[in-house]
Amino acid sequence: MPLLGGIRPPIALLCVLVLALAGLTAKVLGPGAEPVVPKAVLSSQQYFAQDGAIALRASIDERVTDLERTAAALNAGGGAEPERVLSDLSKAYQKWTGTTVVDLASGKVLAARGERIPLAWLDKDVLTGDQALTPRMVRLETGDVRLMTMAVLERKEGPQQLLIASNSLSVPSINLGPFRSMAVVARGGEVLATAGFEQSEALNSDAEREELSFLQKQMTHLSDRAAEESEQNPVSAREPGSRGYPGVSGTLLGEEYNGRIATAGYASLAASDPEDEQSVAAGLGLTVVAMLPVVEQRTGTQDSRQLFGLLAAGALVLLGLLAVAILWVSVQRPLLALFLESRRLARGDLIRPVTVPRWGEAARIGAALERTRGQLGGAGAPDGAPVPRRKGRVRVGARGPLVLTAVLLLLWCVPVGFLLNRTDESISIPASMVNDQRDRTDLVADRVRRALNEAQADLVSTSRLIDTGDRAATETVLAQALREHTRYQALYVVGRDGDVIARAGDDPHAFSTGKDAALVRVSGKGTKKPVVQAGAPVPEHEGTVLVGEVRVEFLNSLLKRPGLGEVRVVNADAQTLAASGGFLAFAGLPDDALPDLVRAGNVQVGAGPVENGLLIRNGGAVTVAAAAPFTGGGVAAVLGWTVVSWQNANHFEITAYEREDRSVLAGLLGLALIVVCLGWIHLVVVRPLRALAADAENLADGDLKTVHYPRYQDEVGAVVRSLELIRQQLQARRQSQARRPAEPRPRAGGR
Repeated sequence: MPLLGGIRPPIALLCVLVLALAGLTAKVLGPGAEPVVPKAVLSSQQYFAQDGAIALRASIDERVTDLERTAAALNAGGGAEPERVLSDLSKAYQKWTGTTVVDLASGKVLAARGERIPLAWLDKDVLTGDQALTPRMVRLETGDVRLMTMAVLERKEGPQQLLIASNSLSVPSINLGPFRSMAVVARGGEVLATAGFEQSEALNSDAEREELSFLQKQMTHLSDRAAEESEQNPVSAREPGSRGYPGVSGTLLGEEYNGRIATAGYASLAASDPEDEQSVAAGLGLTVVAMLPVVEQRTGTQDSRQLFGLLAAGALVLLGLLAVAILWVSVQRPLLALFLESRRLARGDLIRPVTVPRWGEAARIGAALERTRGQLGGAGAPDGAPVPRRKGRVRVGARGPLVLTAVLLLLWCVPVGFLLNRTDESISIPASMVNDQRDRTDLVADRVRRALNEAQADLVSTSRLIDTGDRAATETVLAQALREHTRYQALYVVGRDGDVIARAGDDPHAFSTGKDAALVRVSGKGTKKPVVQAGAPVPEHEGTVLVGEVRVEFLNSLLKRPGLGEVRVVNADAQTLAASGGFLAFAGLPDDALPDLVRAGNVQVGAGPVENGLLIRNGGAVTVAAAAPFTGGGVAAVLGWTVVSWQNANHFEITAYEREDRSVLAGLLGLALIVVCLGWIHLVVVRPLRALAADAENLADGDLKTVHYPRYQDEVGAVVRSLELIRQQLQARRQSQARRPAEPRPRAGGR
């Protein structure tokens, strides 16, 4: 008999799984020290650092791309005077700290604007070879570090010129919120720029200055650690199976001061696509570190909930042992006894009566074996006459112990999974989570606003190349710009009378060219998708406008950030224009509190509208929501749009929610244990045993034609084999009895 067959393996597995689940329950639900800082707070700092890294990377890459595109457009137009080049560049983009045009033949500075750019770093290696004109970081005399971007200007006559633009590597101009600070760190841990620290001179007491000094030292220390961690390969540094940020990212814990612990998240600058090698910022080796001092979480050691795990584990062991005992007494022991009795009868031992179990299929099989013993000629056995069966009687049999065992285990699974450690709307959510939701929503709003401003600035730059008198040349320029700027789905030139002069891409939509018309607008109400249009007047052609339709999918991609939940862009009437997930154009917000939050965010307070965060407790659910209106400069600031985000707080890695999740997991594992072990017993033992009971009764009733084949090589299969041997013996006995009357008798005399 195979060791892995029959009734014993599933019962043994049930014992092992019950003990393993009890140990797991005691470990994950039992006494344990809670973290001094919730994981949700640390993850929020990591997300904040990732947002800062994305903003810095996009800013650097956009500046490099804009400079290269401007130089290419000037080269295509035959070149221009250096002063005009810098003038047009400053009108279209206000993003460089300094610009310079240098004669490559003589090295003479032909024009300069903004801060002075040193040229000592400019040598042959910079201008030639595989790394020619690659942007690089240069330290100024003041100690500040600048990113130098270069592009060659071709001229029809005269030597080539080099256009140089310097970019600051400062912390992205985003809302850091209260108490948070951020740093840009180079390889080796050198802090290039910081933001969020108060000025020492503005503090009123020595205690505040000591705390500021502590935080600055912590930033330096954590920056060193972050720079070291960022040297890892992004693939190997990432947890197995995790996705999301393409670079190296993580969290750090600093030291404690005055009841608060310095927490930090870091993220290296990385391209949005790991296979994209065109990202200049990704190759600079920069890391963004976000630090926030958090109040240390203190919990009482006498919390009675810490004993729930041990009590639950003990209850599971008791119920499990009781369930195993029921299966052993009611299923395993009778089955093993039937195996021994059937083997004894098959071997011809008919002296002793068959020990018949008390109930169930085992009792039916035992009674049938006893009747067959009588048919084989056993002493003291019944005569083997068929016994009438009661019709309509419900036979529970071996299914009863399985049901009872399942009920016993469910008495543990259901309370643990659905009643233990349950949370409600009174759960405490760290204030930093609400603040981070608000600040990160404001960061996304700033990102969308800058993208729209950048889209309109690109149109301003392209409009200088438009020649309305040459339709073919204009459409060539538009097609080239459409290939370079993936944010647009269509580009077209609209004349004074509203007619489309030239176009590229999708079909254009109506665009009014009035004097006071907004340069960025939205239309398409009642259609499947909103139509976001940005315009730029064409120079020297009054009333003519270059229009670009921004893809809604592009705006949607800006809203997809981990840890923010559902994010939407809405207009002043709280109607949806873009979303991180699926949405209906111009649909309202799902919760009544969200439109109120949007209206509250657009209330003029001081210099303008401000972002707001809200903790919504409703019907046992806790939701963290935030709304951030468009603020700042640019043509998109006057749209009146707002970015709204919300998420259920049960997604946060807070101790109470983690304890609840662990309880549910323990209950589900218990249910899985019931299905696996009892299902195994039912399929492998109970069903064949019920079929065996019917076959044994038929055999005892005289059915000698049916051949019995075992399904499995186990105890039930062994009884089936013995039953087949008994059938063969009965058949041989009946044939022998039938031949005796037919034998000829010898006569008394003869002829």
